[in-house]
Parts: sequence; structure tokens; C-alpha cells
Amino acid sequence: MAQSLTSHRPGLAIGLKLSAVFLFMVMAALIKATADTVPPGQAVFFRSFFAIPVIVVWIALRGELRTGFTVRNPMGHVLRGIVGTSAMGLTFAGLGLLPLPEVTAIGYATPIFTVILAAFTLGERIRAVRITAVGLGLVGVLIMLWPRLGSDLQDTATLGAILILLATLARSVVQIQIRKLVQTDHTAAIVFYFSATASLISLLTLPFGWITPDASTLLLLIGAGLLGGVAQILVTASYRYGPASMLAPYDYASMIFAILIGYVWFSELPTAVMLIGAGLVVAGNILVIWRERQLGLERGRARSVTDPKG
Repeated sequence: MAQSLTSHRPGLAIGLKLSAVFLFMVMAALIKATADTVPPGQAVFFRSFFAIPVIVVWIALRGELRTGFTVRNPMGHVLRGIVGTSAMGLTFAGLGLLPLPEVTAIGYATPIFTVILAAFTLGERIRAVRITAVGLGLVGVLIMLWPRLGSDLQDTATLGAILILLATLARSVVQIQIRKLVQTDHTAAIVFYFSATASLISLLTLPFGWITPDASTLLLLIGAGLLGGVAQILVTASYRYGPASMLAPYDYASMIFAILIGYVWFSELPTAVMLIGAGLVVAGNILVIWRERQLGLERGRARSVTDPKG
């Protein structure tokens, strides 16, 4: 009998997930530190290209070089690459215009938008709990954006908020695409081909003003790529030792990290309005997580009744 590749080790799973969340926030800070001089498209290239060696080594260590690059849905990877690269570029542009905690808070709306899109594209039902969750999340997003809505696009903060909101919408589309891809393709292939596609697509922005970075900027950009690759691996590894429903709430540790990094590195502090809005979005997301867990338990009980063993 083949040995299972997963095991229930919650402490290790949580440690890996929190490490990944922290590294993703450090990566975002590195990109933000270069945003005044480095165009978003160039930042996307470094973030994606320098993650590839890390991902390839990871695939090799798992013994999946022969199978890890096989795809059955190539157009799905192309679409995921285009939308995902757009989301990354919008996020990197917004990082240069908004405080790190605010970018993080608006990004929490991704699961809320994913629930809405899943209802239209995957035919998933939205019942009372999810409707409540979506309502809370949308109110929270509106509260966070409200201070920015009174200004015009000449206000850099207003433009930044719009860019991050668009990025959040794009990431929700990516989540739907990934749900489809995991049904046919290996996780390693999804991770690798996204980085490869994003690297190629970002090169299309070359005519729009790439710079020759100095040594310190170059190190920051390369570091962002390497950290992004390591963080992606840690996230993937965490799900080998614990279920997604258990690990999902730890994504919100990113706000703690964003506040600490934003204050220490960029002298940024979150506003009370932003924290209230973020709290409502998080509450909506936790409702979704709770509902998914309940549905999983119900499906498990149904299988135990309809498919008895022995």
C-alpha cells in the first residue's frame, strides 16, 4: 500500500503557514521599498523569475521532475497567468501609493469576491450564512474605501485604493481558475507555470520604462523573488500537515506583520476606520471558513452512511 503524503501535525502546519504569511509580507515590503523607482512590470518580472529556481529545486526534492511539469489544461494555465500577472502588477503599483496595512486589509476581500464569482461561474449555492458573510465583507470594503472616495484620481491614495481593489477582484478570478486547474493538473505545475508565464508577460512592459537598478535595489528585487518562491512552498507544505479550514484563519496574521513592518520600515500606522472595515471583512471571511468546515463535516457524515465499510 502506498504511503500517504499527508499527516495530521497541526503544530507544524500552523508554523509553516505563519512563516509563509510573514515571508509574503516581507516580500511585499521589499517591493514597496523599490516602488518609487522600479516600474510595477519590472517588479513583477523579478518577483516571478527569481522564484522559478526555488520552485524547481522544491519539485526536484519532492521527486516530481518527471510528473510535476505535465499539464492537461494548458489554456487554463495561460488564463491563470494573464489574470494572476495583472493582479500582481496592480498590487505592486498600489503598494507604492498606499500604506502596507491598508493594502493588506483591502486584499482580505478576495474570498468574499470569490464566493460571489463562484455562484455565477461554478454554480455554487449562496445560502443564508454566505449571504451574511458577503454582506459583512462588502460593508467592510466600503468602510475602508470611504475615506478615499471623496477624492479624485489625482489623489495618489485614491488611485492606490482603486488599484488594490481591482487587484483583489482579479485575485478572486484567479481563485476560481485554480479551483478548476487542481481538478486536472499537479500543484507543482500550477505554481511553476504561473511564475514562468508571469515572467514572460511582464517582459511586455519593457517599452514602458524599465530602469537599470543600482546594487541595493537589485538585491531588494531579487530578494522579493526568492522570498516569494520560498513562501509559496511553505504554504503548499503546510497543507500536507493540516486541513485548509484549520489553516485559513492564520492568513489574518498578515495584518499584525503588516502593521509592524509598516511602522518600523515605512513609519506607517493604520487608521481606526481601516481597522473597523478590515475587522468586518475578516468576520465575513471567518463565516465563510466556518460554513465550509460545516459542509465538509456534513459531506463526511453522508459518505459514512451511504458508503459503509466492512
